[in-house]
Amino acid sequence: MPKIFIVEDNADIRDMVLYALESAGFAAEGFADGEALRARPGEDAPSLILLDIMLPGEDGISILKRLRQSDKYGKIPVIMLTAKTSELDRIRGLDLGADDYITKPFSVMEVISRIRAVLRRYGGDAPGGSVARIGGVALDRDRRSVSADGAAVALTFKEFELLSCLMANEGIVLTRDSLLDNVWGFNYGGESRTVDMHIKSLRQKLGGCGELIKTVRNVGYKMGG
Repeated sequence: MPKIFIVEDNADIRDMVLYALESAGFAAEGFADGEALRARPGEDAPSLILLDIMLPGEDGISILKRLRQSDKYGKIPVIMLTAKTSELDRIRGLDLGADDYITKPFSVMEVISRIRAVLRRYGGDAPGGSVARIGGVALDRDRRSVSADGAAVALTFKEFELLSCLMANEGIVLTRDSLLDNVWGFNYGGESRTVDMHIKSLRQKLGGCGELIKTVRNVGYKMGG
């Protein structure tokens, strides 16, 4: 099972990403800063590191430089998390060996998709593979395609991300707030009614398979289980 480390000082973001990673079949550990990562006991290394740039004390760029000089972490793929949009920051990180960048605010499903893509480039196994299936619904994350009872279904970007989130958490009830965080991003200021509208559209587009998406009264939604 691939293990993912996330170095992020915002506890809410860190905990949400950890939960999503574990729900998607990864093992995961979180660290508030570079010192906590440095102090971690044990010699086992992760499959990939999510590293925030804006950290207290040693910033992410400095940590990345140190990781690349380390025997333990030197060859571990790293995805940078950043609220910055400066091209210079991206170039510095890439020059130091970052494998990808994700800009905040982000959706958790985007993070999981990027992790899977980087792990595949490194020849690692990403849990769940590219294709997820529940009942007559098949979702291919690599091709970003969906079919219902064998017929292709055209979805918007958010509809695809929402369906992907529900399928990655098969049988688990997801609240509207957690779906907003996972699909629309941590800093999304919209209302939970947004989720209901997208669920309604998804059900319509999936036809008979739309019944696989269950409403859990006063809580949220689940798929399968």
